[in-house]
Amino acid sequence: MIAPAHAGPGGDVGPHDPTGGSSAPPRGTWPARGARLLRVEHIMGTAITIDVRDGAVGPGDLDAAFDQLRRADATFSPFRPDSEISRLGRGELRESDCSLAVRQVLALCDDLYRTSGGFFDARGHRPDGRPDPTAVVKGWAVEEAAWMLTEAGARRFAINAGGDIVVRGGIDDRLPWRVGIRHPHRADRVAAVLVLRDGAVATSGAYERGQHIVNPHTGQPPLGLVSVSVVGPSLTYADAYATTAFVMGLDGLAWVAGHPGFDAYAITADDRVIWTPGLDDRLAR
Repeated sequence: MIAPAHAGPGGDVGPHDPTGGSSAPPRGTWPARGARLLRVEHIMGTAITIDVRDGAVGPGDLDAAFDQLRRADATFSPFRPDSEISRLGRGELRESDCSLAVRQVLALCDDLYRTSGGFFDARGHRPDGRPDPTAVVKGWAVEEAAWMLTEAGARRFAINAGGDIVVRGGIDDRLPWRVGIRHPHRADRVAAVLVLRDGAVATSGAYERGQHIVNPHTGQPPLGLVSVSVVGPSLTYADAYATTAFVMGLDGLAWVAGHPGFDAYAITADDRVIWTPGLDDRLAR
């Protein structure tokens, strides 16, 4: 979630959806508020908000960014029988015949498997053995949409996809973005607020969707952490690292911090808050 510039932990969080969250506006017609463009659409099973503050792009650029997110959902969703990833899992496609995007994402997953010692496993964690890169796809897709906005000329914007967040440039020259980390037991509160001008934040945990993550080494839900948020320059990797760290437990924070530019903030099962030293100057006090 993205907190307003004045909000602190427990305050009002997130840009309010003028539509009430019920539907997206007509394509290309969302009204700008001065220099601001704001749109919310429901894609990949979650509400995705794009908030552009510098007036450098138009509604058509938001259309293109949301189209990219819809393409990613159509390609990678394991819940859509016609997606490439579902067809690959059923043996109707060979991996070599898949689109470049699928081959690149699966190659990234294979690299994460190796570098995490098998704690990140997109090919072997499902009981049916089908590949499922869900733990990296949303971050990858949102980052692709962010690059599209940057290429179109946007310099100050935020994309929030159900808590996976990219921010660029600050709200203005004076104010950075304030990104709230949701409290795992109180959906209406934040556990912490991060102050960022440029970067990405992704959170993994079992508090919203239940025990949907398992430790590939044991086949059981991970122990030790209720949630872990990863901050860094890339949402693709922040998303993957958050899942990996959650599976690793307390050891996951040091593993994240071993990757240059990345840090982690976690809430433990016994309600302690811990973070890596690199977050000291990013946490709002």
